[in-house]
Amino acid sequence: MAEETRMTSLVDEPKQSSPPAKDRSRMRWLIVVAVVVLVIAGIFVWRYLDTYESTDDAQVDGHLDQISARVSGYVTKINVDDNQYVKKGTVLVEIDPRDYQVAVDRAKAELADAEATAQAAGLNVPVTSAGTTSQLSSSEADVQSAQAGIDAAQHQVEAAQSKVQEAEANNTRAQADFGRYGELVAKDEVSRQVYDGADATAKADAAAVDEAHHALATAEQQVKEAQGRLAQAKAAVDSSRTGPQQVAAVQAHARSAEAIVEQKRSALEQAELNLQYCSVTAPADGVVRKNVELGMNVQAGQPLLSIAELDDIWITANFKETQLTRMKPGQRVTLSADAYSRDYSGRVESIAGASGARFSLLPPENATGNYVKVVQRVPVKIVLDPGQNSDHSLRMGMSVEPKVWLQ
Repeated sequence: MAEETRMTSLVDEPKQSSPPAKDRSRMRWLIVVAVVVLVIAGIFVWRYLDTYESTDDAQVDGHLDQISARVSGYVTKINVDDNQYVKKGTVLVEIDPRDYQVAVDRAKAELADAEATAQAAGLNVPVTSAGTTSQLSSSEADVQSAQAGIDAAQHQVEAAQSKVQEAEANNTRAQADFGRYGELVAKDEVSRQVYDGADATAKADAAAVDEAHHALATAEQQVKEAQGRLAQAKAAVDSSRTGPQQVAAVQAHARSAEAIVEQKRSALEQAELNLQYCSVTAPADGVVRKNVELGMNVQAGQPLLSIAELDDIWITANFKETQLTRMKPGQRVTLSADAYSRDYSGRVESIAGASGARFSLLPPENATGNYVKVVQRVPVKIVLDPGQNSDHSLRMGMSVEPKVWLQ
């Protein structure tokens, strides 16, 4: 009897441990619902993750202004400290200006001298023009006067030659008469008085010949003098006819003087600029870092300070090339900075024209037998919305994580 009871209990045990069919059906439905929920949740998660692209390879970028000296000299004053925020136009460093002040004074004196020379050269132009015109008129009048003098002297020569001929004829006749009367007086055929009269006439006619020759010589000398005056007058006319060339030369000299004035004025402006360059000013608002100390003898072009501009920063995010399929300028961006527990908003401004490897100092050479395909990263420039960094909390070089919303 006990053995039957034990066997009965062994037979009934399995039937009591198996769940009822209703519970099994409910379990199957719960599993199906859970799978459906997981699938739906996975679809939503996938769709959400498909709405943006993100990367942790992103940094804050901006303008880092390297400020150098434009003139050489000793640093006499430094007006800023490291990490000091300065405004545009603030005088940062002062260089000893005394040498450059002397150069300005010298340039001013040279400019004044050049201006005086140019003024004198300019006044010579109208004077030379008027002088050459009047000289030409006067020379032409002298030529006419000399020509008239020659004509008059020629007439005098001709008259003197006629008188010489007449005097020589009279002298010849008188000398003949005197000789004949001498023979006659010896024979007492004529009176002594007639002989004396013939002698006086012969002597007078001989003197008249000498006087006529002297008058002829004088007239010929006057002709030569008149010809000399004519030659001088013609030379003066030829010289006066070069008046336009003389005026052009004077004008060229005046223009040269004006050019020298402009040259000296430029030298003065350069000297004044060099004097201004003794004060090194900030080109923009930003935070200063010094590379100069008081008393240094700096050279032109030597870096003195650097300024990090905080008002004009952007984000350079290096996205994988496979993430750029739907990315384009203008898309909205959310950024989180590693240094702060806050988000920033911005937008995609542009996508670089080449991958970061191509912009590196030594671009990789893939034309080798050891080529291994590597997913490249392309820089994407992201700009912040206005007012997002008004507190200047973001600094260049900080790490950020951008999310570019593709929808």
